[in-house]
Order: sequence, then structure tokens, then C-alpha cells
Amino acid sequence: MNSVWIAADSIVSPLGSTSRENYEKLRAGNSALRNTDDMRLSPTPFIAGKIPGLNTIPGMTILESITCQAIEEAIQSLELPLARTIFILSSTKGNISFLEEGNSKHPRLHLHALAEFIASKFGFKSHLVVSNACISGVMALIVGKRMIESGKADHVVVAGADVLSRFVVSGFQSLQALSDEPCRPFDAERKGINLGEGAAAIVLTGKPGELGSDPAVKILGGGLSNDANHISGPSRSGEELGYAIRQALVEADVKQNEIDFISAHGTATLYNDEMEAKAFNIHQLAAVPTHSLKGYFGHTLGAAGVLEVAMCVASLLQNELLPSKGFQRLGVSQPLSVIERLERRELRTCLKTASGFGGCNAAIILRKEN
Repeated sequence: MNSVWIAADSIVSPLGSTSRENYEKLRAGNSALRNTDDMRLSPTPFIAGKIPGLNTIPGMTILESITCQAIEEAIQSLELPLARTIFILSSTKGNISFLEEGNSKHPRLHLHALAEFIASKFGFKSHLVVSNACISGVMALIVGKRMIESGKADHVVVAGADVLSRFVVSGFQSLQALSDEPCRPFDAERKGINLGEGAAAIVLTGKPGELGSDPAVKILGGGLSNDANHISGPSRSGEELGYAIRQALVEADVKQNEIDFISAHGTATLYNDEMEAKAFNIHQLAAVPTHSLKGYFGHTLGAAGVLEVAMCVASLLQNELLPSKGFQRLGVSQPLSVIERLERRELRTCLKTASGFGGCNAAIILRKEN
């Protein structure tokens, strides 16, 4: 079975237009979360991570523009053989803004047409969509890994993207899930989530030599589950996310004591953080350094898993633990080792988790090999 390597990655967010820029902002403690007063998105101000002053590519929406920008940055130094490369789009809402503009007949309102459009811009011969709520990004990476291992492709380009829209903002407002201050994952005083927007691209490969690259991080294993608890509320026990974590550990052939840090979903909602804490404790991971990156970017929905995995890769390569921004005092019933300050230590293996509406859960394990 082929090893699956992360050959390249890129991020477009309010903090920067490359992975390097974004990582440097995170390690400096900078956050994209700002008060957003935009009547097109909400009649009342809200806290979010919004990309400022974005110039769209002619003929493209904001979502399409930032997705193409992220892909272009990720593949620019690679010799990518298009015939054996598959493109995967990860998004929860895509071009939902067409509905707000009264353009319900636009073909790229449909995710499959959006994926085809983006694929055509780069000459990718095959494409597909992974849209499964907020695990979409991590799930897309797992799907890409499996496609390479099965021989369906030698290389996979995964792009995750979502942008702020009135549809998305009003949906979370109706759930009373938005915080009126910057979010504080796992903290006792947390009030809910902040939304964010961005795009991220990751190039997976089973044949790095073909690309002219020398990657250092591979995806060892992944797991998926569904708890079927509630349309918007996660399991109360954490057992189902725990099942996805167990799948990832088994596939990766990794023991719990080999995990150097956890990048949690960490939305800062009461039930998500509690559920994740229980899931980590099921697997005796309470002492493992853990963070959420939502306090930097907000929740970027379908982009979150791809964006946050790219930051995990940077952490592994730099041997740095990024703090969980906004955290001060533990606010879950189970013990957790939430990272409070930037710390250098030798890192090799990372667990990344994600959960979403409908009870979906995902876990992926990364390892630095060089």
C-alpha cells in the first residue's frame, strides 16, 4: 500500500495568502476575529473572521477566487501530472450567495458544477465533491488518501472553501450559537462560536518523486463515524468521535502515547467542547497537549479541516505547539491539557479531529518522517 504524503499546502484567510503567512500570524498570537458590521450579512453586528478588501478574479465569485488562489499557490512549484490527479472540493455551502442575489438558476450554485468549474481552470481531468457539514475538510483528506491507496490516483488536490453569507450567518444566529465576543474553546466562560471564511488547498501524493518534491509529513490513518444524535447537537457521550479516533489509531498503527499533540475541532460551544473532551478521555489522551485554532480563524466550515491540517503540518515541521487562543480556565467536565502558550518541543505525530451537524465525526493522524 502506498504511503500518502502531504506534498504542498496553501491557505487564503484574513491572516494571509500563504500557509507561511498564516502560521507566522498564529505563532505571534494574531487573530482574524473582528466586529463585522455588514448589512448584507446581518442586520446586527457580529464577530467573525472576514477577509478584508478581497479582489475577485473576473467572472468568479469570492469563493471561487480564493479557492483558485489557494490551489495555484499549492501547486505552483510541483510538476503535477494531470492525468493521474484527482481534484476534491470540500465545501458546506459553496456559492449559496447566488440565492441571496436572486440568481437561483445559476449552474454553479450546485456543488458538482462548482467543482467541475474549478477543475477546468487547472486542467484536472477528474473531480468530486465532499460535503458533509463541518467534517468535510478532514473527510476529503481521508477520501483522497484512500483513492491513492486504492490506485485510483497517484495525486489528489484537496481544496476546502467557504465564505460568509447571510444564509450561513442567519442560520447560526437562529441556533443562538454565535458568541458576541471572540470565541474561547474549552474555556469555562465560552459563549459559542465565531464564523470565519477562507480557502485552503493540500496536495496529497503517493509518488512524491513525480512531483519533484521531498515531503516530510504523511497521513497515516483516518476514521469516520456518525452518532445520529441530533440534527445540530453532538453526542453527549463522546463515544462516537471516540470510535473515529480508534479507527484512525488502528489504521495508522499508532498508540495513544505516541500522539504528541491534538488539534481539536474546538468550536467553543457548550456541547461540542464537552463531547470532544469525553472522546479524548475515552482514549486516555487527557495529558496530550491540545488546542483549537478557531480563536484565530473562526469556524471556516468546509475549509476548516483542510486549513487546520495545513497548520498542523507547519507545527510538526517547526516543532512548535500553538496555544489555544482565548483559553484561560478549563470549562469541561473531563481533564484536558489545553495549550496556553507557544512552546517548542520535538514533535512527530498529530491527531486532528472534526465534528459536525447531523452527528458526523472524523479523525486523522499525521506523522513527520524526516
